[in-house]
Amino acid sequence: MAIWGARASRNLEIDIMTAFKSEFVRTLVERGFMHQCTDLDALDELAARQRITAYIGYDCTAPSLHVGSLVQIMMQRHLQKTGHQPIVLMGGGTTKVGDPSGKDASRQLLGDDDIVANMAGIREVFSRFVDFGEGAGDAVMVNNDDWLSELAYIPFLRDMGRHFSINRMLSFDSVKLRLEREQPLTFLEFNYMILQAYDFLELNRRHDCVLQLGGSDQWGNIVNGVELGRRVDGAALYGFTTPLLTLASGAKMGKTAQGAIWLNPDMLSAYDYWQFWRNTEDADVGRFLRLFTELPLDEIAKLEALQDAEINEAKKILAEHATDMCHGADAAKAAAETARQTFEEGSVATDLPTVDVPKAELQGGAVLFELLRRAGLCKSNGEARRLIKGGGARVNDKSVAEEMAKVSMDDITAGGVIKLSAGKKRHVLIRPA
Repeated sequence: MAIWGARASRNLEIDIMTAFKSEFVRTLVERGFMHQCTDLDALDELAARQRITAYIGYDCTAPSLHVGSLVQIMMQRHLQKTGHQPIVLMGGGTTKVGDPSGKDASRQLLGDDDIVANMAGIREVFSRFVDFGEGAGDAVMVNNDDWLSELAYIPFLRDMGRHFSINRMLSFDSVKLRLEREQPLTFLEFNYMILQAYDFLELNRRHDCVLQLGGSDQWGNIVNGVELGRRVDGAALYGFTTPLLTLASGAKMGKTAQGAIWLNPDMLSAYDYWQFWRNTEDADVGRFLRLFTELPLDEIAKLEALQDAEINEAKKILAEHATDMCHGADAAKAAAETARQTFEEGSVATDLPTVDVPKAELQGGAVLFELLRRAGLCKSNGEARRLIKGGGARVNDKSVAEEMAKVSMDDITAGGVIKLSAGKKRHVLIRPA
């Protein structure tokens, strides 16, 4: 199997417009999605010749995906926009097992009701990025529990297990890293890569799916599926992975001090989502514009060339386009206007995240550090106290240094709210209820 990857001898500085025949592969490479591919030239030939079907699997561990999954979601969007069909594979079955990839400990197993509820939330995410339907290029959502729950254990081991070498399975990072760290790896989790490989085989049989997309941490699992399809059915399958996405600072994408950046509005407001992109580090602006928007590359080149304060305009454009795609144009415009009022006018924008607090608490005087925690501006009372002592806490834009300071009805502004701030960029309104 020929592997074309970021470390391969072939130079990525080639003329992409002429190097690739298919719009799909060319788009992924030129916008920075490329890390490794099992056979990029053959995949490019196939995608240029016919419509292909590709999938990415998502386990149903939460009621929403977060921005760390957005690279893969955008790949499926590009897949569909270039004339091909995406499959969104829901891991209703594999969620019951737990993927050890990148994990230091076993994942808490969920019940059937939780899995179904999480699946519905994840579908809501995808409905904003790809078009579902019955047409040839329309996206479909499939649940691997449909076939995994029907497997007979002994026949499965006999027919599929013989194609997997324990020696090789131990060499994959998803297993090796857990063992090197002396973290327990259950036999249940050890089976995960076999089940994921079998998913690819089933999707090829049921939907003529020939390509699995995923993050670089899934490379071993994807290669297993490609090889299983070849050995069992003689199928020509392909795998394509994206780079591990980290910020210029080295931090993991999508993880902030306040928690995950969720893609569903009931878990994170459109304003907070907009603000996340607006706070992008200068060095990441061009890369994120290529990955998370559909702006033309020549326009992106001009934006990322901006210097000093002007780069903030590029960040606003990134925030607008990313929020528009995830939350809709109206929500993106409202978030931008809220930010403008908050940061440029210094006024209290009523569209800021709002937390209701009983009037009785405020009449007696509520402790500021507790309100900061309840508002989600700090994770704990201890963190809130440190914020106050460090001079980072504000009430109605005025710094508060007294650790035991209280907030009362006297602090209510003309707008009927109290504005709490952690630093200069994070704000929440307290509304008497």
